[in-house]
This record gives sequence, C-alpha cells and structure tokens, in this order.
Amino acid sequence: MKKLIYSLLACAVLVSCSDFQKALKSEDTAMKFKLGTEYYDAGKWNKAHRLFAQIVPNYAGKPQAEKLMYMYAMTSYNMEDYFTSGYRLERFVSSYPSSEKREEALFLSAKSYYELSPIFSKEQKETIEAQEKLQLFINAYPTSQYLPEANKMIKELDFKLEKKAFEIAKQYNTIRDYKASVKSFNNFLLDFPGATLREDALFYRLKAETNLATASIEALKEDRKEIGISYYNALVKSFPNTKYLDEANEMKAQLENLQIKEDSKK
Repeated sequence: MKKLIYSLLACAVLVSCSDFQKALKSEDTAMKFKLGTEYYDAGKWNKAHRLFAQIVPNYAGKPQAEKLMYMYAMTSYNMEDYFTSGYRLERFVSSYPSSEKREEALFLSAKSYYELSPIFSKEQKETIEAQEKLQLFINAYPTSQYLPEANKMIKELDFKLEKKAFEIAKQYNTIRDYKASVKSFNNFLLDFPGATLREDALFYRLKAETNLATASIEALKEDRKEIGISYYNALVKSFPNTKYLDEANEMKAQLENLQIKEDSKK
C-alpha cells in the first residue's frame, strides 16, 4: 500500500514538473496565465514568477493586466527579492491608482524598502529611503490597518540612524579626538531630541569635554571647564538618577579642581 502511495505521489510530481516545463516552452499565454495563477494560489512563488515574467508584456492594456501585475510583484515579495518587489509594487500603485489592492501594495512596497535597510554600522541610504516610503504610506492612509506596523518600522529605522550617529560620536572619544566628539554629540542631541540614547550622549559629551579641558592649553581651560560643568548640569537635570552619576560626579570634581594659572585668566 505504501509503495502505491509513493508511486502516485511520484507521478503527481512528475506530471506537475512536466506541466510546468511544457508551459514554459509554450506560446500559449492564456495557459501560462492560468497555470501561473494556480502556482501563485498554491504558494509556489518561483514557478509562478517564471511564468508571469514571460507574459507580462502580452497583457499590457488588457483587463487581466491588473491582476497579473499584482501577482507578479507579489511573487518577488514572497521570494524575498525586496529590491525587485519594492519597484514592482510601486509601479503597480502608479499604474492602478483605483485598485482595491492599492493600499496593500503601497504598504508592502514601503516594507520592501524597510527590509533592504542594512545594519546601523553600514551606509544608511536605504534606511532613509525606507523612512520616506513609509511616511508616504502613512500620509496616504492615516487610518490603515497597517498603520501600527508602519509606525513600528519607522521607529526601528529612526533608532538605527540614531545608533549610527551615536557610535560615530563615541568613536571620536575612543580615538581621543575630544573636540570632534563634543561637536558630534552636540549635533546628535540637536538631530535626535527624543533619542533613546540621550542619557548616554549627555554623559559621553561630558566625558569628552572633561578630557578636552584637562588637555587644553592654559588659555582655553577656564572656558572649557565652565562648558564641562554646564554639560554635567544638563545630564543630572535631565536624568537625576542617571546610571552614570558616580562617574559624572567624579568628572565634575575633576573640572572644579582643574588648576588654571593666574596669567591665563587675564
């Protein structure tokens, strides 16, 4: 009995493969459309995609074109070819602005760009582009069912940009370019006013300014000492129970005890 079942399954697979190969070689576009749709409905994205790719030009301007273009774009999305799906779903939206699939297509197009966003340490061109696409979707469909997911993705992308900017500023501290570190943290705090890493940025800015004041020439120590203390005050005002309180207090004491020659104050 088991042998019979295995034989029937093997035959079914062979027939399916045979049908697919015949369709690929056929000139019958209607057959490709029908079989491609069957593969699409069965979740066989690669086979559906290959058949649709052969017939897309033949259906331009025809009633079936909208359905075909949607399925064609979705096969790319479901195969995780996000570069292609982002483009094709966008093209679908522009070609069929009245389609009932427009909202979904616009969202998945934006999500495709989100999927292309790299880790924070790499160039963030795709991240910025994904943010823009998601914002366009939110503006177009402010009450969409996809809104919570879209907002979540934007938040993740925001943090990725925030993390990159923070790590760049912190790296200047590591290589002892304290002036560049202070400048970078000041820019960070302006660019990301509600930053998740705000507490960390305020602390590392204080650390950089303390090191800068300590290493400064006499003529600059007084001003940098005052700036450092103002950075301490900004940290403890924003985060009275900061996790960096002990270290911050030590830096404040270091700044207050900074020895400045009298001649340099004139």
